[in-house]
Amino acid sequence: MIKPKIAVHKFSSCDGCQLAFLNMGESLLALADRVEIMHFAEAGPVDENASVDIAFVEGSIATQHDLERIQKIRANSAYLISMGACATAGGIQALRNMADTQQWIAGVYAQPEYIDTLDNSEPISDHVKVDLALWGCPINSQQIITTVRDLLFRVTPKPERDKLCLECKRQQQVCVMVSRGESCMGAVTQNGCGALCPSVGRGCYACFGPAEDANCPALANRLEGLGLVDREIAQKFLFINSAAEPFQSTGNKRKQS
Repeated sequence: MIKPKIAVHKFSSCDGCQLAFLNMGESLLALADRVEIMHFAEAGPVDENASVDIAFVEGSIATQHDLERIQKIRANSAYLISMGACATAGGIQALRNMADTQQWIAGVYAQPEYIDTLDNSEPISDHVKVDLALWGCPINSQQIITTVRDLLFRVTPKPERDKLCLECKRQQQVCVMVSRGESCMGAVTQNGCGALCPSVGRGCYACFGPAEDANCPALANRLEGLGLVDREIAQKFLFINSAAEPFQSTGNKRKQS
């Protein structure tokens, strides 16, 4: 039997989404029985130029070399999946998009001419076609299992788009925004973490990107009512998934106010 071939590629990132693969444990061993892993440097196999059926890509595009690599990966992949906030929406490193990149590089490095970087940290979809985006910072192992299973059975994966607030209600969590005045992004963020931060009394950081029909301007007004100034509100929306609409438009509007 010919097994489908997969690859896991890394760009500018913290490796957290690759660890979600490794944290699958026995499920990873079961996956290895069903597919042939051609490239996954963190787990062992290295063949970046292999032609595969499914390519998972972690990390944002941040250098000229990244631009060249992603084009080759796209050409060698029948189905390309961006996984995690960095690949889908620029990631935490996209905070530098709010500043003059060359200026801060010159302020940090004695010889900035040796630093190879683009002006912005950009999502994979800005440069090549992405067939499916898995949101999260990091993604969770269940997303991987569900996605690969669906693709093996030739079913189009359907990402969850429920708002995090619904998960809080399912878990009977007291709203941290209402009860404690915490700034929380749960009303516009899709579930994926199981409401981890609200469960320990902290506001949501929007790790899993915008939920369906997210009313970001309304939440921005609510955050203003909690005492946040425009720059702080912009940082909430542009913190982890800065290139994701409607986070980007709402954050940029507040940043320019």
